[in-house]
Amino acid sequence: MRTPDPTPALAGPVPSADPAHPVLAATAGSPGATGWLWGLALLVLVGVYLSWTAGRLDRLHARIDAARAALDAQLLRRVSIAQEIAVSGMLDPATALVLYQAAHAARLAGDEQRELVESDLSQALRAVFDEPGQLDELRATPAGQEAVEELTTAVRRVPMARRFHNDAVRAARAVRRHRLVRYLRLAGRAPFPMTFEMDDEPPKALAHD
Repeated sequence: MRTPDPTPALAGPVPSADPAHPVLAATAGSPGATGWLWGLALLVLVGVYLSWTAGRLDRLHARIDAARAALDAQLLRRVSIAQEIAVSGMLDPATALVLYQAAHAARLAGDEQRELVESDLSQALRAVFDEPGQLDELRATPAGQEAVEELTTAVRRVPMARRFHNDAVRAARAVRRHRLVRYLRLAGRAPFPMTFEMDDEPPKALAHD
């Protein structure tokens, strides 16, 4: 009589040790798949960063444009008030001529000379209104008090507007100097922003009036 084999029969074929086997191939390929996913995630993060940086540059450039428009408005207001005072007859002829010429040059100046002529107007304002008794004489005229108040407001707002503009320019410059921003030209064709440099110190009598 034949004795039964005590070793239980296997339910299926034993998996081959061949690396080409589907189960082993999938296991061996998982590190590569993980690296591919990490690479894809890195590309997504880089894309998000570049998009955010480009959007930030757009906002900074818009902020510069708005700040420059505000600065131009304050400079024009200062010029207009200075001219009005110069032709009002409230000043002596020699003083009025100095103030009018400086204001007139500032009104007609192009962008290249703008900083210089605006500085000249600041110097003329200091020369006129830092003179002892000049403000008192101006206030004694019928429209003098209102003119002094308007000029005081104008000469005080110009430095504030210039500071806001230059702060926006410096912020944009800091972003545009990054290597990735320069290499990928994220700023597009926008010109490199420039600060507005001028003598904007108001007359002491008006700064603390």
